[in-house]
Amino acid sequence: MYMEQREILGVSRDGGFRMEKNVAVRVENVGMRFQLNHERVDNLKEYMIKFLRRDLKYNEFWALKEVDFKIRKGERLGVLGLNGSGKSTLLKVVSGVLKPSVGTVETKGVIAPLLELGAGFNREYTGRENIYLYGAVLGYSKEFLDEKFDEIVDFSGLGAFIEVPIKNYSSGMKARLGFSIATVVEPDILILDEVLSVGDKKFRKKSENKVLSMFDKGVTVLFVSHSLEQVQRLCDKAIILDSGRLVAKGPVGEVASIYKNMTE
Repeated sequence: MYMEQREILGVSRDGGFRMEKNVAVRVENVGMRFQLNHERVDNLKEYMIKFLRRDLKYNEFWALKEVDFKIRKGERLGVLGLNGSGKSTLLKVVSGVLKPSVGTVETKGVIAPLLELGAGFNREYTGRENIYLYGAVLGYSKEFLDEKFDEIVDFSGLGAFIEVPIKNYSSGMKARLGFSIATVVEPDILILDEVLSVGDKKFRKKSENKVLSMFDKGVTVLFVSHSLEQVQRLCDKAIILDSGRLVAKGPVGEVASIYKNMTE
């Protein structure tokens, strides 16, 4: 289905990796390969024995293959695709969480990756302690977090719960705190993976308004959402991934029509 890529944007393929002046993200022939173990291994000793005997057998799985696109500064690119199409893997590769097996990713400027919010939290620590822990994971200094602490707590709406261990938080509370920490910077590139669906309705509206305020400052955006309506509302360009391959790219309206035909 749609195996021949629909070229709407016209990505340059000059063979070089020199970033153009107005390009914030460039993805060139990117592939991401994982090896899936055939057999169940119950413990480290068994694994080492099988490894040394070369008894471990793997299947190669390509989550991404031959993906090419670029995002100009200030553009907002939506990533569409069914479950398992490679959307989240692509965002992790662009943000530097994963290194591509082949190909090149280049970015220009400060990146704020809003991926698995709160994944770096320690459940035994309080919300206050996790602000500094998670902030450090995101690369923020203690001085910066000291300065922004009240702003983070206020936006999260956690109030006195900030002194309570994370293990007593609901999933929504953890997501609210994670979002509040991750968005306290003013990035050049914002990477969003389904994060505008976290928390209750009031916080979802608040978080969307926060992201929109970043848009107003000209931030470049790479955005994954299962909501086609949300992608159409927030993005000006879009791509479609199908089984790890990029099958369409261009203005969001044109790509949305292709995606509707694919999913009907």
